[in-house]
Amino acid sequence: METVLTIDIRNTRTRIGLACDDTLISQWAVPTNPADTADSAVACVLAFFDALERGLAPLEPNAPATIELAEAAPLADGAIISSVFPTLTTVWIEAARRLTGARPLTVGPGLKTGLKMNFADPTAVGADRVAEMVAAKTTYGSPALVIDLGTSTTFELLDKEGAFRGGIIAPGMNLGAAALARGAAQLPAVEVRAPKTLLGRTTAEAMQAGIVMGEVARIDGLIDMIWAEAGYTTPLVLIGQGAEAIAALMTHQATVDQTLALRGLLELYQANRR
Repeated sequence: METVLTIDIRNTRTRIGLACDDTLISQWAVPTNPADTADSAVACVLAFFDALERGLAPLEPNAPATIELAEAAPLADGAIISSVFPTLTTVWIEAARRLTGARPLTVGPGLKTGLKMNFADPTAVGADRVAEMVAAKTTYGSPALVIDLGTSTTFELLDKEGAFRGGIIAPGMNLGAAALARGAAQLPAVEVRAPKTLLGRTTAEAMQAGIVMGEVARIDGLIDMIWAEAGYTTPLVLIGQGAEAIAALMTHQATVDQTLALRGLLELYQANRR
């Protein structure tokens, strides 16, 4: 049995997945820390394994059940990394090398993806977005539209032939909330959550309505615009922070799939293993 670490480094959060053969069995999410070193990254993964051994490792929604750790060694056989945080890429490469005894694969130029990229500069497509599209194609077929809620809100369209047709990148909800509080002297910092009513009766409620319900309206509206430009409708896959809450508020039906990127990394590892 082969064990693989899948590591997805984002601007806000880093997800670490553990897979046995072709199955993702658990995942762990931690805040992305620009000050991380290889030592602290190794300690983070070891804490993940320790939590697994004690049955405490958190599983996000849609994740498969954790298997008995007796079936999985606490030191992985290999690793693959996607990163949108260049200064942390080398840190996690070294950490993964220490944990596995081999240099990890990294998503980027030279890695086989099986995706046709109809993009002006394919190398400019984020590694996280590549992993998401790989798993979306396998799980949901083509066409498909992946919407990722994070520091930015991104849309990725796989066309009917399974090629990346293009996408959209917009500021995420937390960025919007921070910009309001920073740019307007009388507006406070607020928790990003849906208000009880659309029309707020306090400043905080009004801001929450604008941030959260504005995001819902933007997502619903952009879906219709994307479908109109493409000429067909697609399955919708929603991932990221707050995806469950946003999906419940949308007028379109979307599947929330929080393990999409890590499963995509596992597929890429298997396709490129030495």
